[in-house]
Amino acid sequence: MSPMLRTVNRVLLALAGLVLLVLGGSVLAVGLGASPPSWWIHDGRHDVLVSAADRARWRDHGWFWPVVIAVLAVLVLLSLWWLSAQLRRRRLAEVLVETGDGEGALLRGRAMENVLAAEAETLDGVDRAQAVLTGRRSTPQARVDLALAPHATPSDALHQLSTGPLAHARDSAGLPSLPTTVRLRARKHRAERVS
Repeated sequence: MSPMLRTVNRVLLALAGLVLLVLGGSVLAVGLGASPPSWWIHDGRHDVLVSAADRARWRDHGWFWPVVIAVLAVLVLLSLWWLSAQLRRRRLAEVLVETGDGEGALLRGRAMENVLAAEAETLDGVDRAQAVLTGRRSTPQARVDLALAPHATPSDALHQLSTGPLAHARDSAGLPSLPTTVRLRARKHRAERVS
């Protein structure tokens, strides 16, 4: 996520939180007995936010309540989409490579993922590999999925991965460390017939 988008995201979150806090706090305060100002949306603890007269005014308009419900449903769906986008771990677009001149160079994250996966697939006992980089560009983290062949030993595959492709990726990018989560799974195969 870009710094500008991150800033906009935080400002919108802060504004939405402030509005909800003020409205919810005022409703709670009035409900507990505080006297609201004359211009406030409700007058006392027994007052309702939408009166019977307000509800009856729109009863003759058959379009009003379906529109209100549709707008609220869209708002809920957009909120859920936004929440899932916030919680989803994003792929790293680029990795900062220290060049020693103080500026550094940028390496495409997808290129590093492809090289890491391709090198992992050359290991003995690994049928297929996938790699994803997450985290920050100066401190990336890797997630590697390995599909092991039937004859593979998981501990050997993990050792080969950490001393081979992961070490090469860490050293070539000039990273002090590359924290990695590895998921191992066995490839399905047909039973062999013994005669």
